[in-house]
Amino acid sequence: MIDKRVASAAEAVADVHDGATVMIGGFGEAGSPIELIHALIDQGARGLTVVSNNTGSGDVGLAALIKHGRVAKVICSYPRTANSTVFPEMYRAGRIELELVPQGTLAERIRAGGAGIPAFYTATAVGTVLEAGKETRSFAGRTCVMEHGLTADFSLVKARRADRYGNLVYNKTARNFGPIMCTAASVSIVQVEEMVSPGEIDPEVVVTPGVFVKRVVVVPDPALESQWVREGRSYP
Repeated sequence: MIDKRVASAAEAVADVHDGATVMIGGFGEAGSPIELIHALIDQGARGLTVVSNNTGSGDVGLAALIKHGRVAKVICSYPRTANSTVFPEMYRAGRIELELVPQGTLAERIRAGGAGIPAFYTATAVGTVLEAGKETRSFAGRTCVMEHGLTADFSLVKARRADRYGNLVYNKTARNFGPIMCTAASVSIVQVEEMVSPGEIDPEVVVTPGVFVKRVVVVPDPALESQWVREGRSYP
């Protein structure tokens, strides 16, 4: 079987190219791959399309990637949260594009992309501005809008534990977007706090099988986004 381990976050993201579509896990800091994002800032790729639940907090992680002008477009559900200041300012200035997607629809679009489903119909967003320009059909008298599956060139995901084959176990809300982003990206890159030997993870608790993971890097003491924001820290 293939050993998925890489030596550093820098090595893990080295081939992310300009213009790539990158899915970034999140739904709270349990799933935010801060070290991978910071390595991507150092790497220098530009013109990225980022798929994420939100646009980051403070001046670290995803917010820092956006602040440094590396992201051309964001596809997300919550572009403005309590500590999100970078994206709203750049959006109002016309420096970044936004595709707003309801949260459940976003998750399903990613899941569909990973499953090879090109599109699906949902009643979510019918009758709102998010319906504009989309195909609609009626099912049992209920109007639904067509949404396209989402795929990506790369995904950056945070998990709790892995073995060298890439089998993953997550921590809390990291499980909300991490698993589906691993399936929907051509190259899934995962940072974990702990690497264990094959067989130490009970197969019954594996959430993402290693077949969906391309690279794993160990970050034993990952940065806490909330702490960095409270302290007013920024990256780099």
